[in-house]
Amino acid sequence: LAHDGPEALTCLRANDPPRLALLDWIMPTTTGVEVCQTIRAERQEPYIYTILLTAKSSMDDVIEGLEAGADDYLIKPVDLGALRARLRPGLRIVELHDELVKAREDLRYQADHDPLTGLWNRRALLSQLRKEFSRGIRAGRPLGVCMVDIDHFKVVNDTHGHAAGDEVLKEFAARVKRCVRFIDLAARTGGEEFVVIMPDSNRDTCVGVAERLREAIAESPMTVPDQGIDIPITVSIGVSISQGASDSPANIMRRGDEALYEAKNNGRNQVVCEAQDAPVATAQGG
Repeated sequence: LAHDGPEALTCLRANDPPRLALLDWIMPTTTGVEVCQTIRAERQEPYIYTILLTAKSSMDDVIEGLEAGADDYLIKPVDLGALRARLRPGLRIVELHDELVKAREDLRYQADHDPLTGLWNRRALLSQLRKEFSRGIRAGRPLGVCMVDIDHFKVVNDTHGHAAGDEVLKEFAARVKRCVRFIDLAARTGGEEFVVIMPDSNRDTCVGVAERLREAIAESPMTVPDQGIDIPITVSIGVSISQGASDSPANIMRRGDEALYEAKNNGRNQVVCEAQDAPVATAQGG
């Protein structure tokens, strides 16, 4: 119950607002029509189905109320049977809207996440990397990237089958989530290739997170419940750090890749950070 228009708006703007609203056309301070106009202009979610109650019966008045954003109207005095009849389609529309919102969010999640591991996918990773790089430049803070590769993963698939390989990838992703900080962004960019973006992180912080991740993977084998087997896994990790405004997300990824290949060539199961004086490629104007 709200006693006037401003109180009605406060109720309808709450975190868990009523989903159906009966609004008297004439209310103190703010009319029901103005309340409808406001909540429609704010395009808030979840959708609120509104019914205007009015003593006005001319078609011009009805059109004014509907154009303001009301979904329906009832002429006073209100018949309870008519009210129940009007509320039923309102409930159906609210339920349909919730289903559409859920479907939209599911599609958005699928567009940004790897379906097997639940981590960000490559497209989302590159978008987030650009954002975090720009934010780091504005704030004068470094950005770290870990390029992570599961060692000899092809052997897992060839020996135990792709179903076992999928279980390993899912458990691997779960360990990555437990190791990285809440501000870090982890993504699967290929079959056994992963990337972790570490905002506001210097060299020591990035290497520390990478080493913690390497140890968490190597310390115990991955369990495949359906086959009753444990598969030991190790990872190689290459770390690169942003180097100011002359750097770029593409260069950071490239240097991380180079550090990763160095880790592999040196025997795997290790973390390699790019050299502190690593060159930064710059585009030439012209």
